[in-house]
Amino acid sequence: MTSENKWTLEQLQSFAKVDDFRVSPFYSDGKTYGTPTWIWSVVVDDKLFIRAWNGQNSRWYRSAIQQQGGRIFLAGSNHEVIFEKLHNDKINDLVDQGYHDKYQNSPYLPPMIQAGPRSTTIEVIPK
Repeated sequence: MTSENKWTLEQLQSFAKVDDFRVSPFYSDGKTYGTPTWIWSVVVDDKLFIRAWNGQNSRWYRSAIQQQGGRIFLAGSNHEVIFEKLHNDKINDLVDQGYHDKYQNSPYLPPMIQAGPRSTTIEVIPK
């Protein structure tokens, strides 16, 4: 990742407020976008993160990890992105807190901060 591969402060502020994230990892051909799937997203330490509700069995998650790229729709716009699996427990704890802060009133929050979804935390990096 180079310095150009960062979200702007304005984008991050917008991303932190909205709940319209759609993820479309590439299919196995590496060119065709998958069907957009609505998921939750959080901003932590000026980075954008997502998780799979169904853990590692999630179809979009498996494609994102295998293809490492695709497109997202967020804050009213499409963005070409790179998907990078998170391997940092301390940051994953902060992502838990981000989910709690943003989605605290949702009955779906407790499962999203359990081991299965936590194991699928991905950083979404602009291409």
